[in-house]
Amino acid sequence: MRVLLITHGSRGDVQPFVALSLALTTAGHEVVLACPAGSASLAKAYCEKVISLDDGTNKLVDDRKAWKAVESNFRGVRGKVLGLQLMWHNRTAMAPVFEDLAVLASYVAGQVDLVVHQVNVPGHAIAEKLGVPAVVVCLQPFWVPTASFPDPLFPFPVPAVLNRASYLTTKTFVRALTGNFGEWRNERLALPDRRYASDVLRNPDGSPAVVLQAFSRHLLPEDVRYPDSVHTPGFFYLNAQPDWSPSLDLSHFLADGPPPVYVGFGSMVGSDPSKTARTVAEAVRKAEVRAVVAVGRGGIRPEVVGKDMFCLDQAPHDWLFPRMAAVVHHGGAGTVGAALAASRPQVVCPFMFDQPYFGRRLHACGVAPPALPLRTLTSDALASAIRQAACDASYAMRAEELGHLVRTENGAHQAVKILETIA
Repeated sequence: MRVLLITHGSRGDVQPFVALSLALTTAGHEVVLACPAGSASLAKAYCEKVISLDDGTNKLVDDRKAWKAVESNFRGVRGKVLGLQLMWHNRTAMAPVFEDLAVLASYVAGQVDLVVHQVNVPGHAIAEKLGVPAVVVCLQPFWVPTASFPDPLFPFPVPAVLNRASYLTTKTFVRALTGNFGEWRNERLALPDRRYASDVLRNPDGSPAVVLQAFSRHLLPEDVRYPDSVHTPGFFYLNAQPDWSPSLDLSHFLADGPPPVYVGFGSMVGSDPSKTARTVAEAVRKAEVRAVVAVGRGGIRPEVVGKDMFCLDQAPHDWLFPRMAAVVHHGGAGTVGAALAASRPQVVCPFMFDQPYFGRRLHACGVAPPALPLRTLTSDALASAIRQAACDASYAMRAEELGHLVRTENGAHQAVKILETIA
């Protein structure tokens, strides 16, 4: 089977596809992986055939106006103006990505049997152009409508009867940020108009597309119901390369005392990264724990680093997290999955999108204290949550139980079995 994988976004959006690529290759299939240029080096370490796409919205990570718009939740006149600016910037940034995707469709014509794509990338149109099936991958639980719970991004409580309808918010929001898939497929792929052309969850004939939800069903509420076309095989984990080893400084720090707490928010540092850095440093000292503090793409770096804090640029989560007493993070799906697999208690400081939902679910599952929104985070609140997660035996016990369930799912391997029934 010849498979084209397409993803876009941050490292957290790319790494699950690299894991799936590795699982497919191990099973004897040929894989081409298309991903943002900024993540190409990660992909090339595991995949033989990698095609770089323009980085698109990844180039906006340092745009503080964009952070302010999100932090304000678009409130007030200024919030609305910033929101419109953000939409325009996103659409402009995504234009070259769409152009690269059109070129990709021509490049792989006749060479693939199946297209597997992230839900926010119009891979379904590329598959239609190539005349092959398409499979959608969702990394968060707000893409596929269900009557079991409302869209996690919906800002207000809704009656249960409106649960499915609430998912229109995500579809509308994504279309506003990225632009209209329909126009692109007509103009660049020369595909005819059809009903549901912009709906990535439908096949060209209108039937439901096969969907892989790359997260654990154990994080969802009980008795969640999805259509038969939707599968939730588990997280797609990517293990560190066998030849990876930590720096001597990191090894010495880990060996020089009790297990530390990991603190890292990725690129989610908001419009004032210095303030976030100070809050983290103060909280670690107040909690009286040792900590490994990840610098992250946004620039978190405590100004005063004592002997009990180690600043880290990057390390594979599957190696690092099992060595931690607890994991403090922003609630991104990839970090959630890695901390669960490591059986570590967590503290979630969500910022936007799916992160508040994962924070609520981890607390409901008993592996984390109540989430602390990053935009209102205080050192006292963070210190208290760190002490709970690192010292309360009930969190550690539940993390061990849930970690075992999540690890045994083997999501990427199960996904391969599903894909083999399609093409």
